[in-house]
Amino acid sequence: MKKNKRYLTIYEQVREDIITKRYHKGAKLPSKRVMAERMGVSIITVEHAYELLLEEGYIASKEKSGYFVIFDDKDIYSASPSHKEDHITKVPVSSPPSEPSPYPGKRAIDNLDFSYSIYAKTVRRILSDYGPMVTEKSPFQGLYDLRRAISEYLGRSRHIQVSPQQIIIGAGAEYLYGLIVETFGRDISYGIESPSYQKIAKVYEAGGARLEMMRLVSDGIDSRDLWSGNMKVLHITPYRSFPSGVTASASKKREYLKWSQQNDGFIVEDDFESEFTTSRKAEETLFSIDQNDRVIYVNTFTRTIGSFVRCAYMVLPERLLGLFEKKSGFRECPVPTLDQLVLAALINGGDFERHINRVRRHNRRS
Repeated sequence: MKKNKRYLTIYEQVREDIITKRYHKGAKLPSKRVMAERMGVSIITVEHAYELLLEEGYIASKEKSGYFVIFDDKDIYSASPSHKEDHITKVPVSSPPSEPSPYPGKRAIDNLDFSYSIYAKTVRRILSDYGPMVTEKSPFQGLYDLRRAISEYLGRSRHIQVSPQQIIIGAGAEYLYGLIVETFGRDISYGIESPSYQKIAKVYEAGGARLEMMRLVSDGIDSRDLWSGNMKVLHITPYRSFPSGVTASASKKREYLKWSQQNDGFIVEDDFESEFTTSRKAEETLFSIDQNDRVIYVNTFTRTIGSFVRCAYMVLPERLLGLFEKKSGFRECPVPTLDQLVLAALINGGDFERHINRVRRHNRRS
């Protein structure tokens, strides 16, 4: 085992012990010293593992007392009186017209834009290698080369194991939202976080969808709204919802999945910026922990590369492949073949992940 990966092994082991109830809610974890001796590692290594569990909401730290499990995966989620004081009150329920985009062309956090020289060099190489082929139309789902590159990238970096057949390429996340409405139809309700990025609601409404606004609390959607709603599709941004900044806890993510299973519903996981997390590991996605094929994963290159890249992708659970093909398979992919080949080359050649890692290192130091 590589020395710098030992903390991930400890993190995964303790997380599994928490999920499987070896450590129940309220249980105290072994001290860093005891865990270090048990695992044959340094106290610093254990500290890093515990920090990841803290970040994701599995445990909490009490000064001079240690670490305690706060993960809660009980069968029935009730609205406790304490929830009343937990609502987000610093942001309005409906976003104002002047709301900024969560996909800025220039990141406010730093100036680490994707290298123009690498991008330009890749474009020139693709034009030289493929010639007139770059002007041809791609199939509805997008070029296989790009879908395969994305599936391999998700597998090694996000613990999302999918085939290229499960991926659909689109000209931005908003285009993909439209496909979702087109596929599921207008006869059902769609749940939207409140507050949320205003264009999400606008795209769903433009497609004729009925919306139910789900109030956000400190760890995600209020359980009362979630379980009393009539929606069949729930659109969430579990990592740092915009504009509130709310991040769904580990318990809340499992609650979302439980809701989808018990209500025969589906979840749209909008994951537009978690790749730039300051955590030492990739953020846990709902898609990666879903065991019932009920999560649609959406991400975009607009955030990771730049606003000039009008390309996003959607990962479908296998159970929905036939339905999407039936409802939307007649469409043409709106992303130019040249752009898709360039993105595939950036991913396959490692330039995309090197950029992600460079920005993450910079953000951790900031």
